Amino acid sequence: MAGIQVVTDSACDLSPTTVEERDVRVVPLTIRFGSEELVDRDELSSKEFWDRVITGPDMPSTAAPSPGAFQQAFLDAREAGSSGVMCVMLSSGLSATYQSACTAAEAVADRIPVRVVDTQSVTMGQGLLVLAAADMVADGRSLEEIEVTLNDMKGRTHVYGAVDSLDYLRRGGRIGGAAQLVGSLLSIKPVIHVVDGVVEVESKQRTRSRALSYLANKAVEAGPLDRLGATNGAATDFDEVIEMLRRATPDHEIVTGDLGPVVGSHAGPASIGVSFITKAR
Repeated sequence: MAGIQVVTDSACDLSPTTVEERDVRVVPLTIRFGSEELVDRDELSSKEFWDRVITGPDMPSTAAPSPGAFQQAFLDAREAGSSGVMCVMLSSGLSATYQSACTAAEAVADRIPVRVVDTQSVTMGQGLLVLAAADMVADGRSLEEIEVTLNDMKGRTHVYGAVDSLDYLRRGGRIGGAAQLVGSLLSIKPVIHVVDGVVEVESKQRTRSRALSYLANKAVEAGPLDRLGATNGAATDFDEVIEMLRRATPDHEIVTGDLGPVVGSHAGPASIGVSFITKAR
């Protein structure tokens, strides 16, 4: 048997090189520009996406993969000799992707065991949990052990982001209970975070530099870290954040990636994300 196959979706923002090296199967979401639909990663790279967002007239939107797409991924794993599938999904509060995966898991239950975890996270927060799952597979952990550990780790997973404005989040309907704050936030640089699987405004910073410093300090001051990652959404000052993050000392190497279309459609250009998992107390 080939062991356990880790499956995730394209909202995790892990690079194609990383998922290939770690033998992670990615089921992509679909990105819409007007009437045009493109498959994330397969038909639209992160660079192509940001070029279109910055220069094009259409506001992008996203659509979850069908249950059939997940079912195919699960059956492909079975065909390859896998003994089970660990499916690590973006927050059910942000997308129907988790439900699609659950529907597919039920459909193939008599052929291959599948465990689906709602990370209640997104972008690199989800990505770090995917990497943790891949590490546990490599260590020979069972499907049940991996599921239990991921469900513990997700409570210690934090995602923060500096966005240039809240306009994209507002138009995309992804700003949770903070929508009423939009009018008063147009002139400042907000820091957002993921709380219970939805996006909320965490603080209001007066300048871009203060927002980025605040963002990095969230990770540096969080205490001992297991994992740390950052994502770049067509921002020219991403390297400055990485330099500030070097004051943190996670157990694993800092993971970087491009903020892809799934999250970028709602965060907008010049967004930077910082995600981390704290150590268990």
